[in-house]
Amino acid sequence: MGELILLRHGETEWSRARRHTGRTDLPLTPRGEEQARALRGAAALRGAVRVLSSPAGRALRTAELAGLAVDAVDPDLWEWDYGGYEGITSAEIRERRPGWYLWDDGVVPGDAEHPGESVEQVGKRVDAVLDRCRPLLASGDVTLVAHGHVLRVLTARWLGLEPSLGRLFALDTGTVSRLGDEHGRPVIASWNVPPG
Repeated sequence: MGELILLRHGETEWSRARRHTGRTDLPLTPRGEEQARALRGAAALRGAVRVLSSPAGRALRTAELAGLAVDAVDPDLWEWDYGGYEGITSAEIRERRPGWYLWDDGVVPGDAEHPGESVEQVGKRVDAVLDRCRPLLASGDVTLVAHGHVLRVLTARWLGLEPSLGRLFALDTGTVSRLGDEHGRPVIASWNVPPG
């Protein structure tokens, strides 16, 4: 059985500033492009039978710079829709909502482009991704190029955990992680590995 290879896109201005970046499609910074190019030599990225990407330009550009040919764009790999918290840092949100924590308290509705979604809704989206990927794993590795929070929720679901337990898996920009199995049970084979 193959592994799921998770590639988080390179840095953007908002990821560097720790702003919630869901559906706002920002380009990679020069450092983000450097991170993506550095992934080109990562052994984990070689020989995948399928490469799926979020529709976001930052994910597609990361795949391109990492030397990956994207087979399909999967809208279920979009980042968590942060609704009214789009573009705002956690510290700014806590000024209005002391003690707020995304994984427990969720988001408030935003505008038509950012209606917001719950962690359970993100969980349903990534469950659909996993359902499509599992049959492909019989033939080899499948690479997913996406975003921090959606990949954390996907990891929780891979392990059979509630979506909110994605909070346990910190994930940096421009990193590679591998989800596999051991004795027929889902495991994290490696996590948050920077290039090089």
